[in-house]
Amino acid sequence: ARPLTIRPRGAIGFVLVARTMFSLYPKRSLLCFSLFTGQAFLYNAIFFTYVLVLTTFYNVPSGSAPLYLIPFAIGNFLGPALLGPLFDSVGRRKMIAGTYILSGLLLALTGALFAEGLLTALTQTIAWMIVFFFASAGASAAYLTASEIFPMEIRAMAIAFFFAIGTAVGGISGPLVFGNLIETGLTSEVLTGYLLGAALMIAAGLVEAIIGVDAERRSLEDIAPPLTQASPDASAG
Repeated sequence: ARPLTIRPRGAIGFVLVARTMFSLYPKRSLLCFSLFTGQAFLYNAIFFTYVLVLTTFYNVPSGSAPLYLIPFAIGNFLGPALLGPLFDSVGRRKMIAGTYILSGLLLALTGALFAEGLLTALTQTIAWMIVFFFASAGASAAYLTASEIFPMEIRAMAIAFFFAIGTAVGGISGPLVFGNLIETGLTSEVLTGYLLGAALMIAAGLVEAIIGVDAERRSLEDIAPPLTQASPDASAG
């Protein structure tokens, strides 16, 4: 790794953070916004309404419905654990785009089967487990992406910033949309929510495929030079 000369400076305020992200790295900001919004909508929409789906459409007793969270959690654990190494060997861009798009397609398929009445409480849960096996791996990498593609002085702030925005846009709207659709008691209406979540994940995956950063096996300072890095002439002197 090549040495860097860093100029001492005071605290970096929010104005500089915002200017850096949106002025110097507009495409990367769009990328993170897309990834965080898509996964926030998907996770919050399904997680906060899965009991309603089971009790409303499959007549699962409310007391036992939370047990169906166990395979859901297993899928979320196994995804990053098993697919994580591929994000370094295959590549960030390919794997994030692939997992987002695949989870979106699988969610759309799950919604179609659900609307046609072809699923049971068990098979619905298995379908969710498979969807989130891939979605969890991609979402985990999205957090890593936000910490890799911005200068070191604002990496932590970048994660917090895009998590907050993603949660505000996708995390809050997801449960509200799904909750209202489930209250109709119509599987065709709930399908709309599934398709919306699928569209957001697929769109985020396409954004990653087009403007994603190949960050694997690269120095973070090569991906995004520090804001306080001295010029070569200054470091030489």
